[in-house]
Order: sequence, then C-alpha cells, then structure tokens
Amino acid sequence: MSTETETREQHMEWCKKRAREYCDRGDVSQAMASMGSDLAKHPETKNHPGIAIGIQLLMIGNLSSPFEMRQFIEGFH
Repeated sequence: MSTETETREQHMEWCKKRAREYCDRGDVSQAMASMGSDLAKHPETKNHPGIAIGIQLLMIGNLSSPFEMRQFIEGFH
C-alpha cells in the first residue's frame, strides 16, 4: 500500500512501528529521525507538531532512553 492510498491512521501505525524498531535496538536518535522522516511522507502527517517537539526534547536530554522514546512515540496521534 502506498502513502497515497493509506489512511492517516494506517500511516501513523507504520511510522510508529518503524520507530519502535530503533527503540528496541537502543537507538533513540534514529527512532526520532525515523519518526520524523516517515511522518513527512504522508500529506496528513507531514507537518505534525510532534516532530519539532521530539527533536527539542531529544536535544535537551529528555528523550535519552529507549523507554522514554517509546513512550513519546506511542503518544503520536
């Protein structure tokens, strides 16, 4: 299924799944990068405010563990 035919919800779940895989490997920076990059691929999620918030939280150290990043990712709607 391409992003043009996916619903917003389907696309969001795909983004979360891919980002969680990085969390499972302990790579919180790549989890955030994946989430931001993947959200940008769908017209209804490309400007999601969580992208900028997540980058800021990551930069100041508030998303430093895989658990914290997973919690943040799960909060995307």
